[in-house]
Amino acid sequence: MKRNLASTRARWRATDPMAEHDRLPPDLRAWLIHAALPWSASSARRLWQRAIAEGGGPDQARALLESAERKTLRREAEAIWGKDYPQPLSGEASRPQLLRPDSGCKMKSSNL
Repeated sequence: MKRNLASTRARWRATDPMAEHDRLPPDLRAWLIHAALPWSASSARRLWQRAIAEGGGPDQARALLESAERKTLRREAEAIWGKDYPQPLSGEASRPQLLRPDSGCKMKSSNL
C-alpha cells in the first residue's frame, strides 16, 4: 500500500505553490495581499503579463486584475443570490462599488 501512495503523490502537485507565489513580481504580490478572491499565482501572473505585453505598466496591470476580479465576483454573486443582489440602497440605481482594504476604511484594533 505504501508503494501506491508514493507513486501517486507526485501527481498531486507538480510545483510548489508558495515558490510560484514568491517568484511573482513585487507589485503583483502587493496587489494580491488585498485581493478579494484567492488568486492562484499562475492566473494572476498570466493577467499581469498580458497587461505588460500590451504596453501597460503596473498601474494598467492592476486595473486589469481589478476588472477581472469585479467581473468574477459579479458573476458568482448572480449565480448564488440572483441578478438583483445586492439590492439598490434607497433609490440608488447602481450597485455599490467593492471596497478594498486600502480604500481608507480603517478598523479599530479593539474590533479585531
